[in-house]
Amino acid sequence: MDLKTVLYDHVGSTAVVTLSRPARHNAWTGRMHTEYCWVLQQAEDDPDVKVIVVTGDPAGEAFCVGADSQALAGHLAEGEYVSGTDDDIPTPGFGVDPTFDADFAYHFGLTKPVVAAINGAVAGVGLALACFADVRFAAADSKLTAAHGRLGLPVEFGLSWLLPRIIGLGRANDILLTSRVVMAEEALEMGLVNGVVPAEDLLAHVHAWISEFLGPVARSSLAATRRQVYTDLHGDAAGSVNEARRLLDVHMAGSEFAEGVAALHERRLPKFP
Repeated sequence: MDLKTVLYDHVGSTAVVTLSRPARHNAWTGRMHTEYCWVLQQAEDDPDVKVIVVTGDPAGEAFCVGADSQALAGHLAEGEYVSGTDDDIPTPGFGVDPTFDADFAYHFGLTKPVVAAINGAVAGVGLALACFADVRFAAADSKLTAAHGRLGLPVEFGLSWLLPRIIGLGRANDILLTSRVVMAEEALEMGLVNGVVPAEDLLAHVHAWISEFLGPVARSSLAATRRQVYTDLHGDAAGSVNEARRLLDVHMAGSEFAEGVAALHERRLPKFP
């Protein structure tokens, strides 16, 4: 695909996806959604990729300010939501569980962790995208907002389901009912982001965190853990326990478990492929 609104790069075994419409503060469009899905599929299919980082083009001075205002004007003219995507848009993460087969919920069907590096303002669909990541780090003084209320719209892209599960019902209602701006530092207190870092250090911090904390973890374990977490959000306790028991047999027959046990006995870090 000829990428025009998304950049795709690698740093070691980490795929870096950059939302890049700097003249529009990395605002979201149907074209960007299509390209984003395409690069996610590339990362998912690439055996050299272990983790995916999503960030905004720093020239845009934002992570993603939400839907492009010109696209909003198009919706208004049509009198309805127009996705701006074609029927053949790539579908990474689809086919794993029917509850994941929707916009942005497809993140739950991926096998690789997604880390959001929020390097500036994030609003609307940009906030939804960040929340569907597994872990979020924000640059100091970044501003986060749902934004929909001030446009006379409903909560977008499943945030009404997801946000209460991240930060609790009361705090989610504070953000969703008011559409107020939340600074990164308050977002950290809420548990909406996992860390706040000076803007100039954000990506370096994210890569260091991945290296330190995800580096020693087996890829098979990362994939299984994500699947368990997001499937269990829709299930029950007994189902979770029974699936975990089934997966134990699968993983204990694998080479990564053997290496993990050997490393434990030898008091060293495991050397997973």
